[in-house]
Amino acid sequence: MTMISEANMRKARELTAQLTLEEKIGMIHGAALFHTAAVERLGIPEMKFDDGPMGVRADTHDDNWAPLNNTRDMVSYLPSGSAVASTWNPRLAHLTGQVLGQEARGRGKDVILGPSLNIKRSPLCGRNFEYMSEDPLLTAVQGDAYIEGVQESDVAACPKHFAANSQETDRLEVDEKIGERALRELYLPAFRAAVQQAGALTIMGAYNKVNGAQCCESHWLLDEVLRDEWGFDGLVVSDWGGIKNTERSAAVGIDVDMNVTYDFDDYCFARPLLEAVKDGRIAESTIDAKVEHVLAVMDALNMLGDARAHRKAGSYATLAHARSAFDIARESIVLLKNDAQVLPLDEHGIRRLLIVGANADRIHSLGGGSAVIKAVHEISPLLGINGMLGGNIEITYAEGYYAPQVNQDDTWQEESLENSQAKANEEAARARRLRDEALALAQDFAQTSDPVIFIGGLNHDYDLEARDREDMTLPYEQDALIDALLDIDPDTVLVFVAGSPIAMPWADKASTIVWNWYNGMESGTALAETLFGRVSPSGHLPETFPMRLEDCPAHAIGTFGLVGHVDYAEDIYVGYRYYSTKDVPVRFCFGHGLTYTSFAYSDLEVRELGDMIRLDFHVTNTGARAGKAVPQVYVTLEDTGEDRPAFELRGFTKVALEPGERRQVTIEIPRDEALRYWSERTHAFALAPRAAVHVGESVGDLRLDGRIG
Repeated sequence: MTMISEANMRKARELTAQLTLEEKIGMIHGAALFHTAAVERLGIPEMKFDDGPMGVRADTHDDNWAPLNNTRDMVSYLPSGSAVASTWNPRLAHLTGQVLGQEARGRGKDVILGPSLNIKRSPLCGRNFEYMSEDPLLTAVQGDAYIEGVQESDVAACPKHFAANSQETDRLEVDEKIGERALRELYLPAFRAAVQQAGALTIMGAYNKVNGAQCCESHWLLDEVLRDEWGFDGLVVSDWGGIKNTERSAAVGIDVDMNVTYDFDDYCFARPLLEAVKDGRIAESTIDAKVEHVLAVMDALNMLGDARAHRKAGSYATLAHARSAFDIARESIVLLKNDAQVLPLDEHGIRRLLIVGANADRIHSLGGGSAVIKAVHEISPLLGINGMLGGNIEITYAEGYYAPQVNQDDTWQEESLENSQAKANEEAARARRLRDEALALAQDFAQTSDPVIFIGGLNHDYDLEARDREDMTLPYEQDALIDALLDIDPDTVLVFVAGSPIAMPWADKASTIVWNWYNGMESGTALAETLFGRVSPSGHLPETFPMRLEDCPAHAIGTFGLVGHVDYAEDIYVGYRYYSTKDVPVRFCFGHGLTYTSFAYSDLEVRELGDMIRLDFHVTNTGARAGKAVPQVYVTLEDTGEDRPAFELRGFTKVALEPGERRQVTIEIPRDEALRYWSERTHAFALAPRAAVHVGESVGDLRLDGRIG
């Protein structure tokens, strides 16, 4: 599938022939922080880019990063990429894209820089909250739906970061040694699907190097794979500052040079490229090809000529978009543990409620790097719970731990002269006081069996672009607080707002654990409805939560977070592919997610119908509440003559069932996709002769077995 037509390309060639060299150069580099130059005499507008994957970023001045507006660029704040993946619902991924596309168009943008499709290799990557999954199929399916939703509004989606941007440490220069099998099976498939299935109009080149070549200079990535093999004929833009060498990047299939600095005429594709063409070092035809890609995308977006009158207008910060964000958030929350059936809480049977934890009263839209959003509103968990329960329950809040909000402002120089040890002592005393206050309240509530909810986790001081986490430990001494709360009340409900797995040394003591992600503008309301049973949780993990960091293959076998060079020695054994194959115990497995009911699976029939594999089976809601099951299909490839993972996700669906309802579920998988793998012997894709098929609620809870071949 391609969104660029021959008519788009014909118009692009005709316009390019009328441009001067200087005009062409202006169209392929930033003339401002977020747009290229226009050519007014030919009716060619600027190409306007903007972040990001969770909402349209606030406007800045063209030539500095200072905010431009007060209220006019407030927007809807959408759930993070991890949350969208956690829904396991392509309809909601599509809805995410629709909202983002409408808001980008309403804000006058042409290209929205997302979705983020990089594979989660380590729990420590600072941008994991933006990324979707450790699995390429789940990333591709949700990513494709998201892209299609964006592009319905005459806005180009820009899947990023191509390719293998899996750490933030030394992100501008780190050289990642990755075998072709791992690239072909894990790190490239979601981008291939974005191009060939979703018709993405633009792609963003990554900062890092892959096998010795900068991604924005890589002939193999940009020409052999993206352009020639996948047939991509859209626009490739650099990550901001990703182009470092004029001639090397000019020689490959990257089209637009963007950066974070204000010296626009000195960008690699600006004056240096102009001079290289005039000196005969680079052919003008090379520039023409890049300009044609830009113009073809413009034409596909109805930006040129008479089509501009028919371009969609978009809208942003609307009530309808808030409702959509709410719907997405509801299905992304993951019930990790509910051993004592504490949840759902009975809102009619509770007199008092204690909420502990700084994340209960914190919003997250204003952090994270390029994902930062000026949200029209954001409902915190504390606001969501209070707002839903009204005045019939006495709700007490205790901060519990000290988590300072880090905002650098104009006072930093003055503050740098303060006595740091005195400040540290003051913060430590404050932390002890907050913990003691929370524990005293918990003792009081335990005596009357009133429920306690702890809401903690991470924030964008830890889940953050340009910096990786140092370990999986919860910050702010939360573990000690959680441990003490569980000693007082083992049924304390533990809720975590975060974008990456955390260590849970107290997990065996806890009966109830809920995972909430960075869940958009209606996060707190969705959480409140889930905790009190107005909706049943249906999110499932899109990544594995390991017991310890040392168990993660990027740390146990490969390397992660090093400066200069990183060896992806774990090959394709990332996430559950490693844990399941090597029998490494995990805290919560890939695909895991509980609900307030239970499901039975039966009657699997696997049939080969031409080029399709069809799986038919029944799912029955055996509980007393309505709920949504997430049947997942895994294969075990056989007789390949090569080492293969024990399980590989090949399909999934989501099914809503009333109490007692039994439904036949059908999942169809193209035979080539079911059996496909990259052969180390032939250095090409091959098909396994046969495979075992498994269906269940997670990779660790497989209920039915069948065979292909």
